[in-house]
Amino acid sequence: MFEKILLSVIAVITAASLVFGVNNTLAQKKIIEDVNEISKRYSNEDVASEDDVTIAGEFEIKSTRQISDAYIGGDTSALSERDKETLDMAKAVIKEYITDGMTDCEKEEAIYKYLTSEMKFDSGLLTVIPQTSADSDNPFGVLKNHNAVCVGYATTFRLLMQMLGFDCMVVHNTDLTHTWNLIKLDGEWYHTDCYMDSEVSNYCNFNMNDDLCSQNHDWNRDFFPAANGLKYNYAVMNCEEIEDLYSIPEFVNGKINEDDIPDSFSCSFRKKIDKDSEIVARYICDTIAATLNNGEGEYYEFRWIAGEDGEYILWVCRNDYSGEYDYSEIPDDILEKANAAIEEQFPDYLTPSEEYDYGETDMYYYTDGDNTYAAG
Repeated sequence: MFEKILLSVIAVITAASLVFGVNNTLAQKKIIEDVNEISKRYSNEDVASEDDVTIAGEFEIKSTRQISDAYIGGDTSALSERDKETLDMAKAVIKEYITDGMTDCEKEEAIYKYLTSEMKFDSGLLTVIPQTSADSDNPFGVLKNHNAVCVGYATTFRLLMQMLGFDCMVVHNTDLTHTWNLIKLDGEWYHTDCYMDSEVSNYCNFNMNDDLCSQNHDWNRDFFPAANGLKYNYAVMNCEEIEDLYSIPEFVNGKINEDDIPDSFSCSFRKKIDKDSEIVARYICDTIAATLNNGEGEYYEFRWIAGEDGEYILWVCRNDYSGEYDYSEIPDDILEKANAAIEEQFPDYLTPSEEYDYGETDMYYYTDGDNTYAAG
């Protein structure tokens, strides 16, 4: 959960120069290391368990197997009144979003779309502090109030998928600050993080293998099963073929100039990218990203997926970091603490400015020497 706050802030601040990929730039690696170091201040010792794990020192991952088993078995007599109400709300979601004839992947996608588009993550002090109720970390509160922290997204996704007969787990990161899901499709596991895609639904964290997931997540791989699936990754399923790496600019420009700009698009290459041309392809993408990510609200992530036989897929995800939050609600003492933590780790990236004001606390901006970009 803290990851989303920190990475979103860093994404804005460094938008002019950073690109996400399997092989990150040295600058991005340094920033991710610093962000992870900051997150450790809020962490606990990792636990080799799926349930009964406390996240961010406050939110506990609880099993809902009794609810899904009651649904599958048709016997709700052993459920508490609260669990019965949770089951009724979950059944209503399934009735509305799941239709006859859907494939397993289509069912998963329907639940993913429901959670990422209908739920809201909190926009108050921190995303780990819910505004609606203390139940935003469990399916009862999430389905009732449509307000969730990451634990709520993950446990609700798991409940709905288990009710539909899927093998599904809740995964936590090693710092115990974030949760997401593992789901099995056709015998292979995939990572899906509805929280990271919340209110965007751009599929950037939908059905990832371990390599893709490890770009922004860290977890106990000795405990959780390996995710090797790529067949049902969104970028792989919706990939377009272009001629070669020099066709990347035309492909990207065509997509971002469509009337309805897609939130996620990908391409493969007729002429394969080999080891000698890989650096050129990455240079092209880094240069395009530096041009597009100009601090005006949209941010494009360029990711590389290594396929079979040395093939590569370029995956571009479009995000919106347009400053939709009202940071003036944050108390001064919390802002001061947050600013101090950021400045300590990123003195070269952040400088105080009196030009912008979030209440009584200065806003920050990023400058590359020639241009200035307002954070948020």
